[in-house]
Amino acid sequence: MSTLNVYDPAMCCSSGVCGPKVSSPLVEFAAALKKVEKRGINVQRYNLAQEPQAFVENKQVSKLLAELGKDGLPFIFINEELAVSGRYPTAAELFGMFGIHEKSENVCGCGQEGCG
Repeated sequence: MSTLNVYDPAMCCSSGVCGPKVSSPLVEFAAALKKVEKRGINVQRYNLAQEPQAFVENKQVSKLLAELGKDGLPFIFINEELAVSGRYPTAAELFGMFGIHEKSENVCGCGQEGCG
């Protein structure tokens, strides 16, 4: 089984999809993660504000954080290999990393064209 580990910067909630100003890339990423999970990928997310110990315990993450600082976040690992850092991949990029062939439209699940 493939794994996807996301080490997020400090956010107000676990998904980052909260508060008065919601980031569109975070909304798209959160929805894409749900689709990836439905395909059998084991997804784990760690928020620096809520789970700092996860950042310390993972030697690779700890080293990256020391080298790149908080600006290097998020760190996205696939099967323990760093895939992306410093930004969230688009839904299409994320699906491509796992060989999932889906249109990026309707990623948000609203059923309307172009929402994602």
